[in-house]
Amino acid sequence: MIGLGKMGGNMARRLRAKGFEVVGFNLDASATEVLAKEAGLIAADSIEALLAKLDPPRCVWLMLPAGESTEATIEQLRALLQPGDILVDGANSNYKDSIRRGRQLAEAGILFVDAGVSGGVWGLENGYALMVGATDAAFARIQPMIEALAPATDRGWVHAGPVGSGHYVKMIHNGIEYGLMQAYAEGFALLRGKEEFKLDLAAIAESWRHGSVVRSWLLDLTADVLAADQELAEVEPFVADSGEGRWTAMEGIEQGIPTPVMSLALMARFGSQGQQDYSSKLLAMMRQQFGGHAVRSHKPDTDA
Repeated sequence: MIGLGKMGGNMARRLRAKGFEVVGFNLDASATEVLAKEAGLIAADSIEALLAKLDPPRCVWLMLPAGESTEATIEQLRALLQPGDILVDGANSNYKDSIRRGRQLAEAGILFVDAGVSGGVWGLENGYALMVGATDAAFARIQPMIEALAPATDRGWVHAGPVGSGHYVKMIHNGIEYGLMQAYAEGFALLRGKEEFKLDLAAIAESWRHGSVVRSWLLDLTADVLAADQELAEVEPFVADSGEGRWTAMEGIEQGIPTPVMSLALMARFGSQGQQDYSSKLLAMMRQQFGGHAVRSHKPDTDA
């Protein structure tokens, strides 16, 4: 396992708990040391050392940030791995990059697997949802690990199809997630806005968790948040986007398939990041120009 952060570290822990021998490498050696002491992970201080500790044919699983880190590490491994070795990318990589990487590695006889992984920090305890793109031969070799990482051997995972399909399915999964999260957020904002009813949002969320058609794990998490703090006064209204929501929206455009909910949820995240500040200012000035509407001024704080 290369990359022992929140996801990679817990995946290594789960594999160890299921009886797998795991060799690990992380740029920050302290993470490797913790897992070695805590879970019996075999520590390596470099990628070369990690490969030397594995018997061929080897399986190397990357849990690195998508983009440059993953690209650079795959390029490094392409020169170090041998024909018959398997390289799994568990990051949220663009499926088009995965198809390209699969073809390049196949030229060297290296089997490439793209694995979409969902479950976050709860995956260690509950298991991970895994969406895997691979040849039948490659998947057969890693299936025991997939079953160990999943919630159960017979559920929570899917061999989606050929290389690229795993990250494609995960991309769509995250697009749906954007839409669900936005719907919950907007609904609870409307409930909070009806001040004359003095609604208890935590109680409402808890009631919806049982029997309602809108119950879900996301609602469970929302209920936990509201039970602890309904005001959220200390939370900055900034929502990051990892990239997969953008790719999903672009996929809809490329296929000519309407995806208004997922696309608007993405736009809402952009709005939270200050991306609509200038357009909102310009809208206010337009209203002033044609209707004489007042414009609120904002003066930055200055030292007295």
